[in-house]
Amino acid sequence: MGEPTIRDVAARAQVSVASVSRAMNGANNVHPDTRARIADAAKALGYIPHAGARSLSLARSHAIGVVLPDLHGEFFSELVRGIDRAASEAGYHLLLSNIHADAGLAAQAMRTMRGRVDGLIVMAPQFGRTLLDASLPGSLPSVLVATPDAGERASLRIDNAQGSAEMVRHLVATGRRRIVHVTGGQANLDARERSGAYRAALAEAGLEPPCDPVEGDFQEAAGLLAVRKLVTDGTGFDAIFAANDMMALGALQGLREAGLGVPHSIAVAGFDDIPLARYLGLTTVSLDIAGMGARAVERLVAALENKTGDGPAEERIGTTLAIRDTTGGMT
Repeated sequence: MGEPTIRDVAARAQVSVASVSRAMNGANNVHPDTRARIADAAKALGYIPHAGARSLSLARSHAIGVVLPDLHGEFFSELVRGIDRAASEAGYHLLLSNIHADAGLAAQAMRTMRGRVDGLIVMAPQFGRTLLDASLPGSLPSVLVATPDAGERASLRIDNAQGSAEMVRHLVATGRRRIVHVTGGQANLDARERSGAYRAALAEAGLEPPCDPVEGDFQEAAGLLAVRKLVTDGTGFDAIFAANDMMALGALQGLREAGLGVPHSIAVAGFDDIPLARYLGLTTVSLDIAGMGARAVERLVAALENKTGDGPAEERIGTTLAIRDTTGGMT
C-alpha cells in the first residue's frame, strides 16, 4: 500500500479535499468539529502533509536565504549556528550562499534566491546602497547584517566604535603606550569603524600610533605577517590590537616566532570572541555572534508574519570586553 494522500484523508473524514487543505493550512473557516474529524483521520492513516504542496498552496517556501561573504572560520560558523537555531525554532529551513565578497556573485546569489525563499538575511560589509538596491528583490523581505547604508531596510550593525574604544582604554590602563592596530581590509565596514575608533581612542589618551596601521584581511596569516613586518621594520611597540580574533591569533604565533613574550613584552587583543579565543586565553572584544544571527532571523520572521513593533530599522549589537591572559599587566 502506498503513502496515504490528502484524498484518502478527505474520504475517511467524509469531507472535501478543499476542507482538508484548509484545515491543514490553519484556515479559520473550518468548523471545529470538522477540523477534529480531519485530524483524527490524518492520524489514523499516518498522513503527513507534503511540505512542497503546502508551500505552493500558501505561496510560501518556508525557507530563508542567507547570503554571507564567507562560510569558512569560526565567526561564520557561530553566525550560521545562531541563524539555524532560530530558523528551526520558527519552522524555516535555510538556503546558504557564499559570495566571497564578490559583487557579481552577490547580485547573482540574491537574484537566484527569488522565488525559492520567503526572505533574505544578507551580510555584505563591502557593498554599498547602489549595489544592494540593484541586487535585492524589492518584494522580498530582508534583514541586512553588518552592511553599510541599509536605508530603510531592517539591519543589524555591530557597535564597533564602543568595543574598539574600550579595548584601547583597557590596553592603556595596563600601561601600554605603543599600540599597533592590524586592520581588516578598508573596504569592509567593520574594519573601517574599528580602525577609526582605535585612532580616536588613542588621541583621547594623548597617544600617537607607533606606526601606520598594518592592513590585514581578517585571516590568521595576516596577523603573523603583520608581526614579521613590525619586527623587520624595527618598530617599537608594546601591544597589538587586531581587528578580529583570527588575526590576533596569527599575531601570537608571530610573537612566539620572534621570541617576544606575551603579555610581559607585548599585549595582544582581538575582536569577536570566537570559541577558540576563549580556549587560548585571548583578550578580545566580545560579541554574541550566534545571538546576532538569531536576532536577524527574529526580525525577518516578524516581517514575514506581519508583526509590528520589532525594533527600529537599524539595531546596534553591543559588545563587552573579555579580559584574559594576553593583556596581563606589564612587568
